[in-house]
Amino acid sequence: MAPLRSVRRGKLEATFAAGFMLPAPEPDQAGAERLQKLIAAAGVCSRRRAEELLRQGRVRLNGRTASLGQRANPDHDQISIDGRPLNPRPASLTLLLHKPVGVLSTCHDPQGRPTVLDLLPPELRRGQGLHPVGRLDADSRGALLLSNDGDLTLRLTHPRYGHPRTYRIWVEGQPEPATLQRWAAGIPLDAQPCQPVRIRRLEARGANTRLELVMLEGRYRQIRRTAERLGHPVLDLKRVAIGALLLADLPEGCWRPVPPGEVLAPN
Repeated sequence: MAPLRSVRRGKLEATFAAGFMLPAPEPDQAGAERLQKLIAAAGVCSRRRAEELLRQGRVRLNGRTASLGQRANPDHDQISIDGRPLNPRPASLTLLLHKPVGVLSTCHDPQGRPTVLDLLPPELRRGQGLHPVGRLDADSRGALLLSNDGDLTLRLTHPRYGHPRTYRIWVEGQPEPATLQRWAAGIPLDAQPCQPVRIRRLEARGANTRLELVMLEGRYRQIRRTAERLGHPVLDLKRVAIGALLLADLPEGCWRPVPPGEVLAPN
């Protein structure tokens, strides 16, 4: 039988734990927003990436592991990612960048290859939360948006909003009209249908052809994979417009700020 003193101590500790320990503060629901939206608005990452962080248990809210769907008020609640407090949201900023070939559309590369952030000055590269809106593969060039606005990122990348992207490409050979019609109808990739594409021939030069494509979706290397399947591999790929936002004469490797109204202007 345990000593009386130990039993009393155990009961006292249990009573204290049950009745006197203060629970972790609950989120303030007044003015609360979903955590993934707050994380994206703070410029940490896109909203979709924030949802992944929540699923991975890397986000804590008021000292507890947060879950997808929870809400918080950043003025009152404590939010952290991997142990680091969520910084106040920076001023909304969006840039149009003319991405060169060989530069990755990411914020960091473990192999040390150049990324789009390397093209920015130090004051924009760090502390602003800028991230690519969508992607251009390393072999492609042209218009790419960088933003710290999570809402804008969602509106420009989610298919339901229907923001077209315009590309000018050079392909090998001279595609027949029937081939371009097949392409325009949408060639399935990975056993999944693709949306129709507006396509027109711009010029022929020697054995190669220049085409313009307007697309509402951007599957992984979709243009290159489709062209390869049709027997006309891509030689050069340049994105010249995102919605109504034109690359125009912006030099390669350079950028300019873009007001939100210009990004979401109707086509």
